[in-house]
Amino acid sequence: MFLLDSTIRIPPFFNNQKVWNEHFDKLEVMESPTWLNYHHLFYFWNVARHGGLGPASELLRLAPPTLSMQIHALEEALGAKLFERQGRRLALTEFGRMVYGHAEAIFSVGRELMAAVQGRPAGRPPRFVVGVNEFLPKIAVHRFLAPAMAVDEPPYLVCREDTPERLLAALVTHDLDLVLSDAPPPPTVRVKVFHQVLNDSPAGIFAAPRLAARLRRRFPRSLDGVPFLLPSEGAALRRPLEAWLDAQSLRPKLTGEFQDSSVMKAFGQAGLGVFPAPMSIADMIRRNYGVSLVGEVAELRERVVAISAERRFAHPSVAAIVRAAR
Repeated sequence: MFLLDSTIRIPPFFNNQKVWNEHFDKLEVMESPTWLNYHHLFYFWNVARHGGLGPASELLRLAPPTLSMQIHALEEALGAKLFERQGRRLALTEFGRMVYGHAEAIFSVGRELMAAVQGRPAGRPPRFVVGVNEFLPKIAVHRFLAPAMAVDEPPYLVCREDTPERLLAALVTHDLDLVLSDAPPPPTVRVKVFHQVLNDSPAGIFAAPRLAARLRRRFPRSLDGVPFLLPSEGAALRRPLEAWLDAQSLRPKLTGEFQDSSVMKAFGQAGLGVFPAPMSIADMIRRNYGVSLVGEVAELRERVVAISAERRFAHPSVAAIVRAAR
């Protein structure tokens, strides 16, 4: 156990040996209640990493009740629950996911330290942690992140998908290096972040080939009464799409809404409705899902925005992404 129970205040001029010796006995030790049991953190990390008490107990050669007690002690120390029951399995809480991210970084550094001590190269590339807005088309994400992997020292890429609000919160606490979103940060964000539009494309309406061929002739009037698949509330395209339908006096049959654009495209592929998607990736959509373009809607814009806590996008992978987009 590492007990962080004191802080030593060292004079700024300790590089002078004589002065250092004179002041050594005058160092002020301040008591602090901050402490962390790294054994408990290690047990928690293994349970989260290996998917439960059973697999972790076999690896660590500890009984599951013992592990459970250690994790409970860590929760008591941190003041919040790390796991919650979902049926027969343990799932990380939101707080637990945050703690796990820090534990992963801590024990990763520990492994690198041991490799260095033993004279072996760690061999681990620098981490590049990207938060991806849940509303972004998944097939577009690779396209915009690909330049980050083409730099001289390719990073170890970590992609995390979440809501825009949570991603921005993680960005300002430096848990993320970059956020890819479908819109710039809203004015309600009170912290200073910077953004760069990577892509600004008109949207198109797509459908299964037979349905697309029938609707293409009188587009957009042909959409009236047709099953329509929508992105869910919160997606940047949702409100402009509804406004466009109203402006065209179109009343399609709203069949469903989808948080995951890949699921929406799969429903469209099955012929269950038309759906919107960026024209910038139209070829990829046609190839991957076997659908066809019904028509382009110039009034609707699909954007991909890079958001960073740094004004100059100094991170080499971030700089490569912005440079390629330009």
